Amino acid sequence: MSTPDITSLAFLTPGNFADDDPYPGLEETLRLFEYGERLGYDGAWIRQRHLEHGVGSAAVFLAAAGQRTERIELGTAVIPIGYESPFRLAEDLALADVLSRGRLQIGFSTGMPHADLLGDLVYDGDWRSFDLSYGRIARLVENLRGGYLGGPDTVIHSPGNVQRPRLQPHDPGLARRIWYGGGSLRSVRWAAGQGLGLLSGNIVTGEGTDDFTTAQLNLLSEYRRALPPDRTPRVAVGRVIVPLDGADAATRARYRAYAASRHERTLAPQGPKRVLFAPDVVGTAEQILEELTADPVLAEVSELRLELPYEFHREEYEQILHDVRHLVAPELGRLPGAARTGGGRAPDVTPRRPEVRTGRAG
Repeated sequence: MSTPDITSLAFLTPGNFADDDPYPGLEETLRLFEYGERLGYDGAWIRQRHLEHGVGSAAVFLAAAGQRTERIELGTAVIPIGYESPFRLAEDLALADVLSRGRLQIGFSTGMPHADLLGDLVYDGDWRSFDLSYGRIARLVENLRGGYLGGPDTVIHSPGNVQRPRLQPHDPGLARRIWYGGGSLRSVRWAAGQGLGLLSGNIVTGEGTDDFTTAQLNLLSEYRRALPPDRTPRVAVGRVIVPLDGADAATRARYRAYAASRHERTLAPQGPKRVLFAPDVVGTAEQILEELTADPVLAEVSELRLELPYEFHREEYEQILHDVRHLVAPELGRLPGAARTGGGRAPDVTPRRPEVRTGRAG
């Protein structure tokens, strides 16, 4: 079995906030992006979540994060395309990318979570007849490429300017930084054919197997098989990783209880779609490294995305990021971000020790 050689390390956070006062939670998430950059992470990603205590507009959040950071890649996983206008969202993402100086990484999925509640609010008319699947993502990517609208003689007049019309700001580089969150063989084949990067996390569809690792390896193999010969998009794998080293005794117990509460779902396919879940990786850095180096999926990729749990608090997220960065990442391959590009090790940014708290953060 090959040893992992991880050359890019990112984290994905849920962006929790309280119902009665959302600002502190959102501000803490922005600070977490800043903290991850100081630690030397290569990427900081936000989930997009509708009707929940989380970020409903990744474009708006990433525009803010771009003003608070300088180097780190800024991503979202994933935007459900069913609720989005392929042109208007492309405008928002292009603007946020320009403001960040070209650091956005945008992940998409198909479908419409909570469609029975949101569909009629988002669309005027019968949205059930619309293409809310792959074609909608393809149109958004094409809009980002910035082709001119109308014929060769079509121009628009604005104060002080006459120009051919196309999406503005014109930012064609973002079209090469689009990802798809693929969990089925059909979806990864489509993503490969479009030249999109592949995000594969801790949830996949069991097609011909009840084993998560086998299913995920099959997805990676099918994606690479379907890639056009001239394209080599990025592939990133996500895992929930929770080191115990920097936590106090009470927090360690809560971390273990959290993982135990989610373990049963990993034992067999779930629901009619046969969804398979990867176990959370919880333990000391030594135990985590033993498990990750034995994971054949990680041996197939060079990019790892640390998926932070929904229920935790900022000081706990900081402890997890710190321990993974300093105790785990150096043993999995080259050091991330600042250590590769800054001519030395990233600064030792010590987190606040997690406090004993109860309840959900969002």
